Amino acid sequence: MLQQDSLLKQKQWRLIDQSSLGSSFEAKQSFAMDDTLCTSVGKGDSLPVLRSWVHHRTVVLGIQDTKLPHLPEGVSFLQSRGFHTIVRNSGGLAVVLDEGVLNLSVIFPDTEKGIDINRGYDAMVDLIKTVLSPYSAIIEAREIVGSYCPGSYDLSIRGKKFAGISQRRLRGGVAVQIYICVTDSGSNRAQLIKDFYSISLKKTETKVVFPTIVPNTMASLSELLQVDLSIPDLMFNTLLAIKHHGGSLVNSHLSDEEALIYEQNLSRMIERNEKALGR
Repeated sequence: MLQQDSLLKQKQWRLIDQSSLGSSFEAKQSFAMDDTLCTSVGKGDSLPVLRSWVHHRTVVLGIQDTKLPHLPEGVSFLQSRGFHTIVRNSGGLAVVLDEGVLNLSVIFPDTEKGIDINRGYDAMVDLIKTVLSPYSAIIEAREIVGSYCPGSYDLSIRGKKFAGISQRRLRGGVAVQIYICVTDSGSNRAQLIKDFYSISLKKTETKVVFPTIVPNTMASLSELLQVDLSIPDLMFNTLLAIKHHGGSLVNSHLSDEEALIYEQNLSRMIERNEKALGR
């Protein structure tokens, strides 16, 4: 049951579905896209946004990961496994994105009083619980120690994490983002990040505390629900969930003005990555 002031109670949503763009759609583009939409929503030029996105074989690092003492060796390891590496423009730590991971962003205007940070997280938790309600699973929101990029809003079933939530606030807009491991092996993804940290740290003591990853703390929804679930299945359920909460959806793309802002944001992302990773 939604609270009366839930951020999901929007009359109309702008839908930008980028979940099937393929391997040419890079994660740098996604983060530039959300910053662009934050600006539009914050200025009142756009409806609240639901954006979906999928990236192929990419490890997204947080700013703290750039402080790893042997980062170039860790990045080379990921490349040897066929993964691109980028640094996002926000906090948190390394996560795996691939063809079996669905990402969702819900972008709201901040209010004069400001949207409490937990209220943004709670909206995403409510959305995912509605999306997964047909499967009768008990979903918990709490930190799963041993997972990668652990946080107090990790989503889990029977103690195994399948999703993580983050937030970005920019120019009056609030983007709440989630990655959902839908298919394949959650523990294999966790093992990749465990190996990355092992190579990038080499047991060096650091001021930043990096997670000690236990691969079997993570699983995909297909593993947890024991159903043959796909990205399109979950996208369909997401659109139904938005409608269930009283909102209608308008398919959309960037306006001409937004396209210019997007190009500027993408240039910043490229420049940031060149500085952080030397490329």
